[in-house]
Amino acid sequence: MTRLQLFGLAAATAVLFSGSAHATGDKASGRTLVYTCNGCHGVPGTNNAYPQYPVPKIAGQNAQYIIAALHEYKSGDRTHPTMMAQAQSLSDQEIEDIAAYLSSIAAK
Repeated sequence: MTRLQLFGLAAATAVLFSGSAHATGDKASGRTLVYTCNGCHGVPGTNNAYPQYPVPKIAGQNAQYIIAALHEYKSGDRTHPTMMAQAQSLSDQEIEDIAAYLSSIAAK
């Protein structure tokens, strides 16, 4: 095989595997689980009390970003007391479900 053919095969394989990585969560379950997230992330204009900054909107966010962020809060690599407590209460499957649902809805 030529280098170009090998590169094409590698690129096609990467696309196939990256597409399947986004489909592991259950959107219906995620929709049920995000009720606690909406208390802060679903209210327009909500700010964190201290230090003061706008609470990020998570609807429409990339699934892999949500998964990584929640795992980082769960492990303590990201520090925010509320987010750490929320993430530590979630199983890996629940994190996948939340990410699948949030990434499937339109940003608000």
